[in-house]
Amino acid sequence: MYVISLTYTAPLDRIDDALEAHRAFLAKHFEAGVFIAAGPTVPRKGGIILAVRIEREKLDAILATDPFAQQNLATYDIAEFKATRLAPGLNFPIPA
Repeated sequence: MYVISLTYTAPLDRIDDALEAHRAFLAKHFEAGVFIAAGPTVPRKGGIILAVRIEREKLDAILATDPFAQQNLATYDIAEFKATRLAPGLNFPIPA
């Protein structure tokens, strides 16, 4: 599982101009089952994406297609972690 932290590197008006394309990017990868959560940070200085069921190299390739990356609007910090406990009702993959 990966926690992807985006930090905006451009003014919010430029972020907003690319937001529709970024949301389409997110939707594509939610539908594929790779992204399981996403949203802006508070205050709005970036965002967080949770990704599962993917190798790091493939994740890097996916993130390179994000309009925010292509337009140099954000930087990405990626942390991998292995969930060993989940709250009842959550259905994330837990590695053996």
